[in-house]
Amino acid sequence: MTNLFDLTGKKAVVVGGAGGIGQAIAEGLIEAGAQVMISSRKEESLHRAQKELKEKSGVKVLYHVCDASKENDVTALVQSAVAEMGSVDILVNSQGFNKKYLGTEFPVEQWDAMFDANVKSVMLTCKHFGKYMKDHAIHGKIINISSVRGIRAVGNGGMGNVGYCSTKGAVEMLTKAYASDLRPDIQVNAIGPTLTYTPMMVGMLPDSEEARNKIAAAMPAERIGLPADCKGPAIFLASAASDFVTGSTIYPDGGLTSVG
Repeated sequence: MTNLFDLTGKKAVVVGGAGGIGQAIAEGLIEAGAQVMISSRKEESLHRAQKELKEKSGVKVLYHVCDASKENDVTALVQSAVAEMGSVDILVNSQGFNKKYLGTEFPVEQWDAMFDANVKSVMLTCKHFGKYMKDHAIHGKIINISSVRGIRAVGNGGMGNVGYCSTKGAVEMLTKAYASDLRPDIQVNAIGPTLTYTPMMVGMLPDSEEARNKIAAAMPAERIGLPADCKGPAIFLASAASDFVTGSTIYPDGGLTSVG
């Protein structure tokens, strides 16, 4: 049974792997036996994450600087990953950001930037890594990081999420569409976390413990998420255990989507 989740010999690229959920997933894939390359726009962040992952796992992690919203950068990332690891079996898309503005005030430039980072980059990586996997007859796994905001716009601090909800809704549909286009040997799925203590989200959470506890109380698990909560779902979706799962989203959300 444990062999179902064994990633020994698998090669993984984690885009957005230099912090938060992406770095936690990279750590989980390493623990399951995969060789991992992380990617991000900032080399200093990649260097820090590489050091932290090595300290925790004892394994050297590769990295490649890439702006995944630029097609030439993505094709270079594919080439680098194949050159350094020999192949790519697993792609994780954990890039993106959130800026909150009411729908009546959303700046167009922020809207465009969010769609570039949160949606266009996912399309480009799915396009080029998916083509590589198809061309080389690889039984591949693609995991996109969505959000409960991809299906749930209101409640639990929902105001100001017009942009973020729209981008994550797009990720949900990209996941389903690529699951169809890359069939039958490449599974494409998503992970949709709830509010999670990441560098991106900490500044958006209320300062007071009372207010944070109120947010947590809205979820059956009665706590805010941690990056590590996405490790198990990622290992499942990257492994043979999920070979008959595609076009789906797992929500490590403390039960939030089940009660609202």
